Amino acid sequence: LGEKKMGKGKHDYLKEEVRGNENDRMQLKRTIGYFDGVNFIIGTIVGAGIFVSPTGVLQYSLLNVGVALSIWTACGVISLMGALCYAELGTALPLSGGEYSHIKRALGSLPAFIFIWTAMFTKPASNATRALLFAEYATQPFYGVCHAPELLKKCLALTVLWSLGILNGRSVKMATWVQTVFTVLKMMALSVIGIGGIVLLVRGRKENLVRFENAFSSEIPDASQIAEAFFQGLYAYGGWWSLNYMAEEMINPSRNIPLTVMTALPAVTLFYLLVNISYLTVLTPKEIVSSVAVAVTWADRVIPSVAWVIPVSVAASIFGALNSSMFTLGRLSYAGSQSGHLPVLISMLNVHYWTPAPAMIFSTIIASIFIIPADLITLTNYFGFSVWLMVGLTCASLIVLRYREPTLQRPYKVFLPVAFVMVAVSLFLVLAPIVWAPKMQYIYALLFMLGGLLVYLPFVHFKLHFDFVDKITCYLQLLLEVSPADVSAEDKYE
Repeated sequence: LGEKKMGKGKHDYLKEEVRGNENDRMQLKRTIGYFDGVNFIIGTIVGAGIFVSPTGVLQYSLLNVGVALSIWTACGVISLMGALCYAELGTALPLSGGEYSHIKRALGSLPAFIFIWTAMFTKPASNATRALLFAEYATQPFYGVCHAPELLKKCLALTVLWSLGILNGRSVKMATWVQTVFTVLKMMALSVIGIGGIVLLVRGRKENLVRFENAFSSEIPDASQIAEAFFQGLYAYGGWWSLNYMAEEMINPSRNIPLTVMTALPAVTLFYLLVNISYLTVLTPKEIVSSVAVAVTWADRVIPSVAWVIPVSVAASIFGALNSSMFTLGRLSYAGSQSGHLPVLISMLNVHYWTPAPAMIFSTIIASIFIIPADLITLTNYFGFSVWLMVGLTCASLIVLRYREPTLQRPYKVFLPVAFVMVAVSLFLVLAPIVWAPKMQYIYALLFMLGGLLVYLPFVHFKLHFDFVDKITCYLQLLLEVSPADVSAEDKYE
């Protein structure tokens, strides 16, 4: 499409009509600074889990407070190690698409396609889950002890999805502003809980200190239970990889990407520890494990007059996490289309706002499909191992590029053994659930991932193409007022 040898391509005419100023290049703009990057990482990691049910780590630690807090800390360190590996790749190759772009560069087109094939199923389902959870918390206060109607929740979830999809498709600045506001709100709520716990500890009441006096005195969990506790903790830190999806739009990425990572991950780890300590100060381990919403129970004990703040904070936290997740998913679709792994229309930019509007529409449509028959979301629970499979492949990509492209400019370099450790951790997290609790669903998930070959071979490898697709693309291009980017970021780093 748009071959220069044959003159102007059919998709280039709209670009000349609407751009006016030929000195401006049609491409994503670097508008995301250090503070915005910190907000995106924190906003993606911190969702509803830390407010609602941070019980998994404690439960699998056999209610041993010392072991549980140690695991929360260790999970934060592992997440920071992974984020630093990603920081090297993001500064050396600041491309949209995150892991997808780096796997494609280091390991080739097929592994990258398997990644995006799987991600186009799991990530929209995750967004659908967040939207439904937001709808649950937003509607339930109006129904008291009764359950809110499912139809109402689905309609509200769809409304939120499309509102954020349109917002992200129209303005990067507005999307980052929304992210900043909701990240600040959720961190204020976590600060209230964390500071409340510190105040109670400083007062030194016996009932508040008893859980920490002999923190390791309870039963010590065995190796499999500790591994399961790590699973739960690392799940709570999920999202630390999000910054690389917006590397192409980062201002001064060689400086801001490492600095952002080194700020956001320690901050999240500190807040997670403070919040868990606060919960343990007010509630016993058994009360925490049995509570449906730990933060609400905590608020009823400590600040009963304004306990309503916590459900509102949970809804705000989910909203912020959904916004950042949709932002990054749009960039993944955009990068996949630029590489020829998704329809060409998805790689085009809006000629007025220079945003990947078609990519945002595409990812929002898929998420909406998951909301309508919500049972589909349960299928994605068995794709959890695929997340760490891709993390492992990405860290392996770093190692491959170190040896294969030693002259590649790397503004930031991570200590190489860290990458080997992350590959080992990822391999363990991929194999452990399959070995310890084998289920047919894992086989189905693996077959789905390999099923991408049925699409890759004809449409990507052999480049099967239908003329009617060009006509549809042109009509949609005119309707959406989009045009191809002048130069893809990937071409700049070849």
